[in-house]
Amino acid sequence: MQKWVYALPLLALAWGHNARAADIEAGKAKAAVCAACHGVAGKASVPVYPHLAGQQEAYLLTQLKAFKDGSRKEPLMVPFMAPLSEADMENLAAYYASLK
Repeated sequence: MQKWVYALPLLALAWGHNARAADIEAGKAKAAVCAACHGVAGKASVPVYPHLAGQQEAYLLTQLKAFKDGSRKEPLMVPFMAPLSEADMENLAAYYASLK
């Protein structure tokens, strides 16, 4: 069997995932609520809250989705995650990843 066959699932994922680019400005607007704990520029001033600035976009999106679906448990995040759409989470991840 040819080696390119193994690449098909990865190509399908890449093609089907995120057909539109995330909107960093929309993420910045949504992040206003996050600033209370994670800092205005994504750098938390309280050690128990993680810095979000400069994290990998895919990592941030994975964590946001895990909070949203309940597979990552953090009671403080529940009320903030409830109203977020898939696009909101993508935009937030793109915004924080864009920060230094």
